[in-house]
Amino acid sequence: MVRTPDTLYQTRHPFPEDIFWLIEIANTTLVKDLGAKRDLYALAGIPEYWVMNLQTLELVVFRDLIDNEYRSEICLSSGTISPLAFSELSIDISRLFR
Repeated sequence: MVRTPDTLYQTRHPFPEDIFWLIEIANTTLVKDLGAKRDLYALAGIPEYWVMNLQTLELVVFRDLIDNEYRSEICLSSGTISPLAFSELSIDISRLFR
């Protein structure tokens, strides 16, 4: 999810400060998404990073960015979650994998 207006991105990709949270959908790239990409996004300052693990049908959530590292990692297969930037939004995790 990026900051608006979306016309900003007609001539460039979003910068890290434009990104509220980032979601990867991972199957064959799971190791890379949970390792190298996680570290890269933390270094860039992306405040929240989610990985939809299609192998286990779990949502892996990285938060609490401190000193270029995510200090919180949770794996969820049920329940609801709200992104930090949009606390009024409630997402049913089981519906993500339908």
